[in-house]
Amino acid sequence: MNILWAPWRVTYIQQPKHKRCILCAIGRNRKQDKENFVLLRGQHTFSLLNLYPYNNGHFMVCPLRHTKTLEGLRTEEIAELFEVIKKTKGLTDKVLRPNAYNIGLNLGRVSGAGILGHIHFHVVPRWHGDTNFMPVLAHTKVMPQSLASLYHKLRKAQ
Repeated sequence: MNILWAPWRVTYIQQPKHKRCILCAIGRNRKQDKENFVLLRGQHTFSLLNLYPYNNGHFMVCPLRHTKTLEGLRTEEIAELFEVIKKTKGLTDKVLRPNAYNIGLNLGRVSGAGILGHIHFHVVPRWHGDTNFMPVLAHTKVMPQSLASLYHKLRKAQ
């Protein structure tokens, strides 16, 4: 049996399950933007590094207002969501210089949504060769940079 040590995951496993929406809590709490890895804020939206990323530099872009459907978004929220996605991608281009991106959203548990009830977009940088033998053979993703280090570089690049 192969063992991959990931002691930082215990925080996620042991944390109490939130009765309230975690994205709403982060959206309201500007004082902890650094601890929550919030990078950009608009009047209606914010972007933050994903604590459990698919790839290095994986962001989520969320409306401040709690809504779970595309139909529930207001016109000004939609416009600002895409503006913040564009700005977040621009910062990521500047700091990480990826070759491509996956940008999208998951609606509902079956689609893979990990946070239900609060719509959010994923911005995932991609590089040639970022799917190597580890995920294919060992079902393990290697992240080359800590969230704190990346957050610091992205904030500095603003």
